[in-house]
Amino acid sequence: MIDFVTLPPDATVQPDGSKLGGWWHRQDDGRVVCDLCPRTCSLKDGDRGFCFVRQNAGGRMVLTTYGKSTGFCVDPIEKKPLNHFYPGTSVLSFGTAGCNLGCKFCQNWSISKSKEIEALSERATPEQIAIGAESLGCKSVAFTYNDPVLWAEYAIDTARACRERGIQSVAVTAGYITPAAREPFFEVMDAANVDLKGFTEEFYQRYTLSHLEPVLDTLRWLAHESAVWFEITNLVIPQANDDPGELKRMCDWLLAHVGDAVPVHFTAFHPDFRLQDRPPTPHQTLIQAREIALAAGLKFVYTGNVVDPGRQSTDCPGCGTKVIGRDWHRITSYRMTGNRCGSCGQVIPGRFDAAEGRWGRRRMPVQFPSPLEGSPK
Repeated sequence: MIDFVTLPPDATVQPDGSKLGGWWHRQDDGRVVCDLCPRTCSLKDGDRGFCFVRQNAGGRMVLTTYGKSTGFCVDPIEKKPLNHFYPGTSVLSFGTAGCNLGCKFCQNWSISKSKEIEALSERATPEQIAIGAESLGCKSVAFTYNDPVLWAEYAIDTARACRERGIQSVAVTAGYITPAAREPFFEVMDAANVDLKGFTEEFYQRYTLSHLEPVLDTLRWLAHESAVWFEITNLVIPQANDDPGELKRMCDWLLAHVGDAVPVHFTAFHPDFRLQDRPPTPHQTLIQAREIALAAGLKFVYTGNVVDPGRQSTDCPGCGTKVIGRDWHRITSYRMTGNRCGSCGQVIPGRFDAAEGRWGRRRMPVQFPSPLEGSPK
């Protein structure tokens, strides 16, 4: 009898889209405990976890959404947001259903909270996604819209298929993952954007139904134990996590634990899902957050979800030259020589090609054929 499972077993995907999963153990009472995220859901036979997509099926953990997606779209990489990861290039983005957090302010709630798994509109194997990204000229594939941690088996297999074709892989995640799953998940990722939703345990419990410390553990691990390029996003919510003192404590922690070179994005909230009792984030609040971060010593700080070209551009910390000009997700100027400032030669942290991409602000939905043959269109 198998009592502990770490890495996902080599198993066939079933016709219903389920596949045997990893990171679980069986209790003496027969329940299966999920070891993928810090929730450690304990499931009777037939039960699903908080995320709704991981299930105890006959005493084994299965992922019920393997190969299923809520849709595919080609985006600019800056939309993830990643500003120092092959700027201007296109990324094939997709997600599935479910989520392991319970954010009251979720802005993808129709996807993350969906329980209509069988109604998902797209199906694609990891190999099909890699081939599709290549045929579309995408530099990377992004696992996004909902958190790829909870569908780690599908994300890992897709990342491996992409790597075989020279396609980069990007995880857009809240970083709510256990140490046991963290390394095998991130070792196949080339980049990540981690959503640091606030900086108090009270905020995490009240607004996300989760905890802060596992996310901080993930950030520390990424900075010191991995080769993943990562950036951090903080959605600034009025009357929730916008206190200047809290923002300063967060920035001081980031400086001390992940360093001054990790880009930080302060983005504007808009009322959605179960948090519609307050207004959108004032632009001035984002400006103040950015100023707090810069004063703390962080070198690359951006505003998002607002029109603010000057604060969305990248300045060389050495000479002050605007090395990458941006207007929302569009590159407006580029003065980089490889990974160095074109004026003074200072290294700019990140991943850069010899020239910027030319994708612009376009958002292009694509559809994989059914049955899965040929190229997406």
